[in-house]
Amino acid sequence: MTAKSFDVCVVGAGPGGYVAAIRAAQLGKSVCIIEREHLGGICLNWGCIPTKAMLRSSEVFHLMERAAEFGLKADNISYDLDAVVKRSRKVAAQLSGGIGHLMKKNKITVVMGQATLPAKGKVTVTSDTGTQDITAKDIIVATGARARELPGLEADGDLVWTYKHALQPPRMPKKLLVIGSGAIGIEFASFYNTLGADTTVVEVMDRVLPVEDEEISKHAKGRFEKQGMKIMSKAMVKQLDRAKGKVTAHIETGGKTEKHEFDTVISAVGIVGNVEGLGLEALGVKIDRTHVVTDEYCGTGVPGLWAIGDIAGAPWLAHKASHEGVMVAEKIAGLKPHAVDPNSIAGCTYCHPQVASVGYTEAEAKEKGYDVKVGKFPFIGNGKAIALGESDGMIKTILDAKTGELLGAHMIGAEVTELIQGYVVGRQLETTEEDLMQTVFPHPTLSEMMHESILDAYGRAIHF
Repeated sequence: MTAKSFDVCVVGAGPGGYVAAIRAAQLGKSVCIIEREHLGGICLNWGCIPTKAMLRSSEVFHLMERAAEFGLKADNISYDLDAVVKRSRKVAAQLSGGIGHLMKKNKITVVMGQATLPAKGKVTVTSDTGTQDITAKDIIVATGARARELPGLEADGDLVWTYKHALQPPRMPKKLLVIGSGAIGIEFASFYNTLGADTTVVEVMDRVLPVEDEEISKHAKGRFEKQGMKIMSKAMVKQLDRAKGKVTAHIETGGKTEKHEFDTVISAVGIVGNVEGLGLEALGVKIDRTHVVTDEYCGTGVPGLWAIGDIAGAPWLAHKASHEGVMVAEKIAGLKPHAVDPNSIAGCTYCHPQVASVGYTEAEAKEKGYDVKVGKFPFIGNGKAIALGESDGMIKTILDAKTGELLGAHMIGAEVTELIQGYVVGRQLETTEEDLMQTVFPHPTLSEMMHESILDAYGRAIHF
């Protein structure tokens, strides 16, 4: 069988892969994309998008419970979990179908199957209908990652769930244990807790959302506990004893191990890269702890072979993968794109309240030797937040005292996942405190707090 030949072959059709394919096609390259399961990858089908659809349902439910605060009446409030899940899957399906349309629009050849790289510039795809050989001048590996499973804590889909099971739950948990308080763990904890599950979160680090600024983590913990969650930090689940309808978790904290009984466990203890079975190491690609080692332009060191997205390491975020996809496509086309700066990529967590950040935390900035100025502004000082009934939260900014550079921004509260982009743009444009202080923010908006936070760093906050 004669191999089909393309300029660019992309392995994996997640938010890194399909974006790389589209950009390469825009630049005049002949492109094929290989996907073993579904267009859009984990993010679109089983991650970012369906989780946000479910969290939106829980947010509306929470607001319905607060109806009296807004002068409204809503009696006998309840929910239909099956309908919530059905809406979530419908949203994911709609967007997955949209990816297929984009592939056709950009004349990208889609090949469904499992890919291996038998030699430089070659890809073999295996599917139910047989095998197909493809050659390409450049190959972009964007195979993503999957949930990490720890020995003894493996998911079974009944008592112990991964994110996939939690998105299509066989039942509503009554007493839930969430292992891990990163974005995935805390979002599911927030969803199920809001719908009434008695929720406990176990985190091995010293605080929830451990990658966030310490002050934000502390604020988040207080809010979660006020909502009824139990937070156990510096704790580790050592063992799960499974019986009919229940799980007994052996949780070690402070040198002591205690047994706690639950009916459902969600394991959210990180991810591992999908590097197996591709043949990467035989080609000379270096792999470190399940992730491909790359240079700043996502080159693997093997000419014509690139790796983007989760497989190429942290931060494990869809928007990072997409931007890397564009960068690599432009690099292949001979353009001179800017390398992606991981420290200018925002992280967003869609729990209640939302959390968002970009750049250095206060501790990180100090560790790097910066003399910092820190500004803060609370939601209670903002008219729009009070009008929304969302007066709990804060915005914190870290600036270089010498140059005024915006080193980092950290937020917790309503809609901060939308607000954070203002600071992302600011960092990209290398803005200073003077630029930000001179910017006119519209009123009444939540964004005014961003302004006030910068002003506060210089003792100039107006409304607090």
